[in-house]
Amino acid sequence: MAADHSCIELSTISPPTRLAIDQRSPDGSTTPDPLVENALGDRVLSTNMAQRMAEVFALLGDPNRLRILSALVHQELCVCDLAEAVGMSESAVSHQLRALRSQRLVAYRKQGRHVYYRLKDSHILVLYQQVLEHLQEPDD
Repeated sequence: MAADHSCIELSTISPPTRLAIDQRSPDGSTTPDPLVENALGDRVLSTNMAQRMAEVFALLGDPNRLRILSALVHQELCVCDLAEAVGMSESAVSHQLRALRSQRLVAYRKQGRHVYYRLKDSHILVLYQQVLEHLQEPDD
């Protein structure tokens, strides 16, 4: 009996929900569908970009950094006010802010002896809001 090699027309599947479609060889092994490979083209992250994204997500994997970001979502704050808000020492907050700054997640400005931090741009705010919204959704 011949193996069923029926395919789904890729143009009928919306890109965000498209799954890798394999074809089974008669011996049971799978081979990538060339239509899928061609359709994906440059949509798959490069190794370099995947590494950079992993570094950002690893940075966001720290609860203290997320608490700092949650305060900065609302307003620009100096290190001393951030430390008070999150219950950490100024030194510890400064250390976390340096890490966030290294990935361009926060920006700063100096005013006298104080350094004020804010979210770098709207991308960070949207990412924060999307994850928060996702976590607040009821389980299915």
